[in-house]
Amino acid sequence: MENDRQVTTGVAEHLGRKPEWLKKPLPKAAAVHGVEGLLRRSSLHTVCESAKCPNKGECFERGTATFLIMGNACTRDCRFCSVPSGRPELLDASEPQHVADAAETMGLSHVVITSVTRDDLADGGAAHFAATIEAVRGRLPGATIEVLVPDFQEDAASLDVVLGARPDVFNHNVETVPRLYARVRPQADYRRSLRVLAYAAAKGTGVVKTGIMVGLGESVEEVGTFLQDAVAAGVSVVTIGQYLRPSRDHLPVTEYVAPAVFDGYRLAGEALGLVVEAAPFVRSSYKAEEGLRRVSGERVRESREDTC
Repeated sequence: MENDRQVTTGVAEHLGRKPEWLKKPLPKAAAVHGVEGLLRRSSLHTVCESAKCPNKGECFERGTATFLIMGNACTRDCRFCSVPSGRPELLDASEPQHVADAAETMGLSHVVITSVTRDDLADGGAAHFAATIEAVRGRLPGATIEVLVPDFQEDAASLDVVLGARPDVFNHNVETVPRLYARVRPQADYRRSLRVLAYAAAKGTGVVKTGIMVGLGESVEEVGTFLQDAVAAGVSVVTIGQYLRPSRDHLPVTEYVAPAVFDGYRLAGEALGLVVEAAPFVRSSYKAEEGLRRVSGERVRESREDTC
């Protein structure tokens, strides 16, 4: 049967054949084409496609997707990311409504919205994020909304615009440990990203979330320090997944991290009070609704314990 077949994700590496834990069953083509068709009719991009996410088939088969707003060209050129870098197009004022329409058609109960980085815009696209949140909320008032935002160059006014739209989850990924930033994210800054997260946490408008990739040359100790930094910044949810090279033009994988190591990261984060999603195929928006339910459950349990 079609679903009994498997595909090995990513391009060939100097590490040799990928381990069994980096194989996924092929999705049902009809279900995937259905979501792809809706997205094309709506003139929408997804990070699933643009970033060549290994979970695209699985998520599309389940009828979910992470919307990528503000075009498909990024003003930055991170060495791990396959989203095209170049001169962005003008913003499409109708895009927020298109996202809301597609989310309603897909019957989403948790809507995840991300974007390319738009350093060419005065507000970094913050108003467009807010308009998209509002459009989705107007169409799906019962849905939760998660945004995965760029750093907005740490501009407080831009952050306030997004936070003022009150997303249920404010996500900004630090992506890797500080030692590797010059090689992995030369146009970004680890400490700046932490300050963005801390600013959002201080506002108290929703769950604050971040994530990193592993397999880029980081050490276990450095990941542990990142987890401590996340706690200090007021983060509630952390995602940790395996970096997979999208093409030969991107950074090579230095290690296929074993599932047991991911388990160790999860336990270390949970010991610090974090909700941690850690596994080879974890991505910041992969099964994001489940992560939100976990942190909501933790808060409900803590509230009950406080009243005992």
